[in-house]
Amino acid sequence: MDRPSARATKIVATLGPASSSADTLARMIRAGVDVVRLNFSHGTAEDHAARAGLVRAAALACDREVAIMADLQGPKIRIGKFAEGKVQLEPGQPFVLDATCELGDASRVGLDYPDLPRDVQAGDILLLNDGLIRLRVTRVAGSEIHTEVLVGGELSNNKGINRQGGGLTAPALTGKDMEDIRSAVQMGVDYIAVSFPKNRTDIEMARQLVAIAGAQIGARPQLIAKIERAEAIAALEEIIEASDGIMVARGDLAVEVGAAAVPALQKRMIRLARLHNRTVITATQMMESMIVNAMPTRAEVSDVANAVLDGTDAVMLSAETAIGRYPVETVEAMASICLEAEKSQHFELDKDFLDQTFHRVDQSIAYGALFTAHHLRCKAICALTHSGATTLWMSRHDSATPIYALTPRVTTQRKVALYRNVRTLHLEESGDRDASLLAAEKLLVEKGVAEPGDLVVFTVGEPMGSPGGTNTLKIVRIGQHG
Repeated sequence: MDRPSARATKIVATLGPASSSADTLARMIRAGVDVVRLNFSHGTAEDHAARAGLVRAAALACDREVAIMADLQGPKIRIGKFAEGKVQLEPGQPFVLDATCELGDASRVGLDYPDLPRDVQAGDILLLNDGLIRLRVTRVAGSEIHTEVLVGGELSNNKGINRQGGGLTAPALTGKDMEDIRSAVQMGVDYIAVSFPKNRTDIEMARQLVAIAGAQIGARPQLIAKIERAEAIAALEEIIEASDGIMVARGDLAVEVGAAAVPALQKRMIRLARLHNRTVITATQMMESMIVNAMPTRAEVSDVANAVLDGTDAVMLSAETAIGRYPVETVEAMASICLEAEKSQHFELDKDFLDQTFHRVDQSIAYGALFTAHHLRCKAICALTHSGATTLWMSRHDSATPIYALTPRVTTQRKVALYRNVRTLHLEESGDRDASLLAAEKLLVEKGVAEPGDLVVFTVGEPMGSPGGTNTLKIVRIGQHG
């Protein structure tokens, strides 16, 4: 295994036709992928299970533990099909969205969501094809939504529909999503991303389904709430508290609230997620031009760098690695941008702890380790952990000191792969604290993390092997015992 990357920000890459060969996937992992996303909007459960197996095999070949995230489709509200595949809409023309229409033409098209006429009224603005087509509702008559085209263009089969300002009542979890949750848990994914949640209840329902699906096999993947509805902004804190992390899903969110509002919302979401000790992924079109080009644009470089400087745990690639021409090069470019952005960060850890109230022993130990390592300029902070909770507390604060999760659990190694500034090493379980610390020192030297004479901060729980029981902080000079 190579020396662990110095990069703190993690990279999520979407698997697709361009990246589903063993060789390409292994090269992407070596280039810096930490989490692989399986997009459940496409393919069958069998397809995803095969790809999950491919990820595990590629990670093993690279001597890395990589997390797998299943991204649920959610309620995709779409138009139906056209008799000729597409039409051209002109500004000012009337156009009808008709829930009973089978094949559309230039005057009307069907709907795959028959309740849409009940969700809209005259004056509403409907946005089709990611906002490229704009329609104003003039009246609703039974199953028909009569509109006037405000912004026209080419409209083809099955394009998505959003209502400006949100307000569509489609449930966050469809029947397909419920089946996909069961499939994802069975195939051993580490994270499940829930699309279009409106409130805490949507996440709690998903968590119940995960608990039921994982009861027999002891699996409990973590939940990522995708913030992409206008309603989710009003319920942001309750959604964050109910989830294990959030995704700043800037595509649908921009269509519903307006693209100009998204940058400030992104900063707010990242700040709140960190404040509530949750992880956060920034997603959508981060390196979009690299679907066809070998280099990113300057604007894309700035976009990724700003997300890093905002404090995101991870930045995500979608079509760039799923169908793009340059999946490996895109990961390499993103990793380089993250590293450069991180070099410019100024760490003022002491300010983070002013006016803080600690309610848990492991939280206090985590913050104590950060404070100590910062002031003693330690080489690393190493948490001997079962659950990874201590490293999550630590990773919510910017620190120049790398954090290592030393754990016997492969599932924990994969989970912490998403945490900012946390690396992971496998340490065999031992009931003896001193023996574990000696083994940990040996491992750090073996992996090139530390050298004899370096100062390292260790956190550990006593008695050993009790999840959530971190209660001890020890400062060790590597190779010196007494």
